Amino acid sequence: MKFLTEEEKAAIEKEYSAILKSCPRCRTKEDKELIRKAFDLANEAHQGMRRRSGEPYFYHPISVAKIAAHEIGLGATSVVCALLHDVIEDTDYTLEDLQVLFGDKITRIIDGLTKISNVFEQGSTSLQAENFRKMLLTLSDDVRVILIKLADRLHNMRTLDSMPEYKQLKIAAETLYLYAPLAHRLGLYAIKIELEDLSLKHQHPAVFDEIQKKLTASEADRQLYIDRFSEPIKSKLKENGIHYTISGRPKSVFSIWNKMQVKGVAFEEIFDLFAIRIIFDPDPSLPEKTQCWSLYSQVTDIYQPKPDRLRDWVSTPKANGYEALHTTVMGPDGKWVEIQIRSKRMDEIAERGYAAHWKYKGEGTDETELDKWIKRIRELLESPDANALEFLDEFKMNLFSSEIFVFTPKGLLKRLPKGSTALDFAYDIHSQIGDRAIGAKVNYKLVSLSHVLASGDQVEILTSDKNEPQKEWLNFVTTAKAKSRIKDKFKSERKDLIEKGKAILEAKFEELEIPITSMLFKKLMVGYEVYSKEDIYYKIGAGEIDIENVQKVINRKTRNKFIRYWRLQITKTTSKIPLLKRTTESSSLLPELKPVNRKVPFIVDEDSNEQNYSIAKCCNPIPGDEVVGYLIDMSNVIIHKKKCPNAQKLMSSFGDKIVTVKWTTKKVLSFLVRIKVNGLDNIGVVNNLTTLISKELDVNMRTIYFDAVDGVFEGFIDLYIHDTYDLDALIRDLKKIKGINSAKRVEKIEEEIPE
Repeated sequence: MKFLTEEEKAAIEKEYSAILKSCPRCRTKEDKELIRKAFDLANEAHQGMRRRSGEPYFYHPISVAKIAAHEIGLGATSVVCALLHDVIEDTDYTLEDLQVLFGDKITRIIDGLTKISNVFEQGSTSLQAENFRKMLLTLSDDVRVILIKLADRLHNMRTLDSMPEYKQLKIAAETLYLYAPLAHRLGLYAIKIELEDLSLKHQHPAVFDEIQKKLTASEADRQLYIDRFSEPIKSKLKENGIHYTISGRPKSVFSIWNKMQVKGVAFEEIFDLFAIRIIFDPDPSLPEKTQCWSLYSQVTDIYQPKPDRLRDWVSTPKANGYEALHTTVMGPDGKWVEIQIRSKRMDEIAERGYAAHWKYKGEGTDETELDKWIKRIRELLESPDANALEFLDEFKMNLFSSEIFVFTPKGLLKRLPKGSTALDFAYDIHSQIGDRAIGAKVNYKLVSLSHVLASGDQVEILTSDKNEPQKEWLNFVTTAKAKSRIKDKFKSERKDLIEKGKAILEAKFEELEIPITSMLFKKLMVGYEVYSKEDIYYKIGAGEIDIENVQKVINRKTRNKFIRYWRLQITKTTSKIPLLKRTTESSSLLPELKPVNRKVPFIVDEDSNEQNYSIAKCCNPIPGDEVVGYLIDMSNVIIHKKKCPNAQKLMSSFGDKIVTVKWTTKKVLSFLVRIKVNGLDNIGVVNNLTTLISKELDVNMRTIYFDAVDGVFEGFIDLYIHDTYDLDALIRDLKKIKGINSAKRVEKIEEEIPE
């Protein structure tokens, strides 16, 4: 324990005034006294505690309070809770102590911010998921819980450099998986963007730095284009006496990277790197909506709009309160440019989110869509025995999806996530209507319950008192409410199937005279692509796994073709988990190895019966990819790409089972990779392609498939490759072939050739 120096004490004392200065809503004498009381208590409680960076721990609650006040716009109660948010977890103070000192409201919020201290049996549940669920239970009563938690997470992300790498991966993945979408849902766009960028910075530092450098290098040219584009608009608005500000905002590093991943293009091929934002001072005598459309008209008098890119969130704001008109127009030099039009009030709500509503929300104002969404969280949490991980999946699913607007037969507007079906609509109206649904009429036309709805549809649900929920419904509903309700109906059935599956599997092992070991379950989990024994039992009981081929799965060797040895360095600085089992058989196949040291590379023999790692089938990482390891038991690791959605989910839910993994040698195995190609169906193009691969580059192909229609061909090649460097070189060479339009790697390799 290292106590504060005199300089540190003086610096901390100055922070009290800094907090008050950052909080426009903390001006009364009572507010200042309450904040002073919390400040002194937290300062005393955290005496002697320091962060990994070496600075006094109390700087963290101070920073969280300043973010909550200044960047989110919260008031005195929230500032007090931010200052005290770690007191219960890290000091001797109890909730009862705080209740006496600060009352019920503040104590309830702090309880929601305090992590669960129970230690669950390893593998039975996810402590991360349970903590998030507990926080949301309080959120449904008071939204300030999640707003303060977002402030807490933002400061943790800003200071993440001092943490060990495996913790950085866990926290960054959890942030990207849950907290950034939650900030988006609450309308905190500035915080959402920073959380995404910081997550990318820690998960893919080289990629982040490269994109940021390219943005900086192109900044001057971008500003010249923005000035040139904006000049005629400025003249027009000035001519019409409109007071405004106009700026060009670059897209965030994360959004650029995400677009590069989704579209499979390079940075240079992304043209919409910025958006023009017009923010106007509204004329009190006219509705803001009318003024937005007037500005739209003036802009489109100058530049031709793209009809299918008009987004009207003025007539129908987003669920998080966001209002604006978005349009895309053809600018100089044939470039598409996005323009966002909004008033000062709309801009503040867009930047500050839910908290900014309080400034504009008068007494008796109708309940917002966001208020309704927060209430619906309580419905998802009704079941006390609900599985936390299942809940997390359902909740996450509805956080970041685009919205559609549909209507009831009486014309009532309903918001649903994009991709929702008629059955989702039925459950959105009422759970009992969903349970009894047998069909629907969409725009007066009879459709099935799996019919996907589009914005503007008018939907009528047909019901029958004799109908009951069907298990197959889970295959096509998308909303958390619908999935949760249907699953509740089948929970007892799942338990029965798990018991049935367990009995079947144990009987099969007894028949085959195979002892049940953790290594055995490791092979089954890899073979059947599941992450727990319970899932294996359930799938066997439900008939989704053929028990007769279980021995093949156990005996199956890796499909990677062995060329030479390669190495993986797997480390977790605080872990005591042995990551390599040595046997006489395995050591005889390799050069003599020293006892395993987690901090240095070790050699993995692909043919060893004691192989302690496996390659995830969902993302097929190869040497050169950025990877991460997930411990499926005490001695076995599944290796995923860092950007794999399954890896993101594992890091955000089971951070204590994550290990860092690095490729550390040029000697490699040959890995199966799929390359998708398309182009013009010129004579000889396929022959040129296969000749280049097999003869000039000496690469072994396993499968080749092409299909040509109307002069354009598309297909894929499965081949064995050493690492990402060879793969990138191969793709570059393929693109040079005349007639080839694109060639790119496909993440997941399906076994079957399309019909």
